Amino acid sequence: MNTTSRISIAERLGRAVGRGWRAYARGERRASNWLVSKGVPTVGTTALVWVVKLAALGVLLYASFWLALVLVGLLLVARGLGKGGDDFSMPRDELRHGEAGFGLYSSDGYRLDPHDPSDPYDD
Repeated sequence: MNTTSRISIAERLGRAVGRGWRAYARGERRASNWLVSKGVPTVGTTALVWVVKLAALGVLLYASFWLALVLVGLLLVARGLGKGGDDFSMPRDELRHGEAGFGLYSSDGYRLDPHDPSDPYDD
């Protein structure tokens, strides 16, 4: 039996996300320290970092809104094309068991297909 345990895919994904988050935080801290070294006050750097974060969030929300709008439009177009011009207000002919046996009947109850009333197999 193997004594070393394998890392699951979820754990690998979690570690990758954690490394990405640490890299982002390290870059943000490095940029903030660079601004402070250039003479920008600490409060100013914090405010600038938050402005950049909120601007990125705004761009992300703007792009996702338009993407969702395009997808909804495509869905409506596909749904409209899928109908194929059927008019649902018109009554439709259907196969059913009626007064003259099983057959094709109109919406008002008349049998449309030819049949012989004396045929025993026509019921």
